[in-house]
Amino acid sequence: MILDLHRQGLSISAIARRTGRDPKTIRKYIARGLEPPVYGPRQVGRPGKLAPYLGYLRERITVFPDLSAVRLTREIRERGYQGAYTAVKRFLSANRPADRPKPFEIRFETPAGQQAQVDFARFVTVFTDQPEIPRIVWLFSLVLGHSRYIFARFVLHQDLQTLLRCHMLAFESIGGVPLEILYDRMKTAVTGEDGEGHVIYNRALLTMAQHYGFLPKACRPYRAKTKGKVERPFSYIRQDFFLARCFCNLDDLNAQLRDWLDTVANARLHGTTQRIVAEAFAAEQPELQPLPAGPFDALLKLERRVSHDGLVSIGGNYYSVPDRTRRIVEVHQLPDRIRILDQGQVVAEHPVLEGRRQSLVDPAHRHGLIAKAPRSASEKIVIGRPGDQVARRSLSFYQAVADRLAAAGGQS
Repeated sequence: MILDLHRQGLSISAIARRTGRDPKTIRKYIARGLEPPVYGPRQVGRPGKLAPYLGYLRERITVFPDLSAVRLTREIRERGYQGAYTAVKRFLSANRPADRPKPFEIRFETPAGQQAQVDFARFVTVFTDQPEIPRIVWLFSLVLGHSRYIFARFVLHQDLQTLLRCHMLAFESIGGVPLEILYDRMKTAVTGEDGEGHVIYNRALLTMAQHYGFLPKACRPYRAKTKGKVERPFSYIRQDFFLARCFCNLDDLNAQLRDWLDTVANARLHGTTQRIVAEAFAAEQPELQPLPAGPFDALLKLERRVSHDGLVSIGGNYYSVPDRTRRIVEVHQLPDRIRILDQGQVVAEHPVLEGRRQSLVDPAHRHGLIAKAPRSASEKIVIGRPGDQVARRSLSFYQAVADRLAAAGGQS
């Protein structure tokens, strides 16, 4: 971030204020550039409580180099060790045999249309329309396992509604649905496990899976390589697209991302498959399941109070309702839109806003005060405001009024 801000022309003091670092630190990293810092050998620290068990640990990892720190901590605790697990972990990290061959990785390939992998990744940026506020944005990515085709979109949240909406956009973009989708154990997808170790999925996700016809699958805990096809593109997107770019706002960020995906990421020769990604996707796309005929309308029902200025707060944003709507309304949150009902009738429908503290007001909801129409031609109407009308009367009426005023003036 320091180097990126420096390339954008910010001064040392401005970078220090934005990052919360001392100006001397800023100068040091600017002078160093991208050269990695040089560290001395790791200090294991004082042996302390671990000292009596160092010989045992060395012997164990010499014979069995793959024993975990958890396992060895448990073993030495059975022998009387009362120290911390972190001390054992640090010692093993510094003393494991380094020359042993690592096991080969098994590459897992899937047939065309079989699997996609989904995940979120965290990014931090500063939008030029509000340069004083660092923004946390989340990158939703869906990668087809066979062709490695990437659909990606930056969002401001990773809640359930955003997850469902991103799925809908991804399916529409690729023009079909894979047979199964592999997830990390994100809370919006996986809510836990039952007593027998079976994965419990979020109900809304299961409803979407039933509607689109895919099978959700959760990868095993602490096995990031299970989702390597979606994990690796995150670093690729960060390095090849995200760094050293300027973005006006979220819409501009996503516009630049779409262009980069079309012209660079999905147009490249993939290092593993040795095929152009877009060409491999063109061959895989017919193998995807067709999109369902109807829209996905799974919803979350809420009750909300209308504010004095005619707005309803939903998900940190504000949506308008028509004048004279009752104070208590029912809200239906769909993946891509908001419906507001008054006594069972839909009175407002809005697209979902990204971000927080934004307002969306439909001009049709704000008519203001409307003058009542006259009930008869002789009804009196107050004159003096735009839009008022004068009742029509015959000339004899105005002549009679003039004669009366003249007679009254003569008497005075």
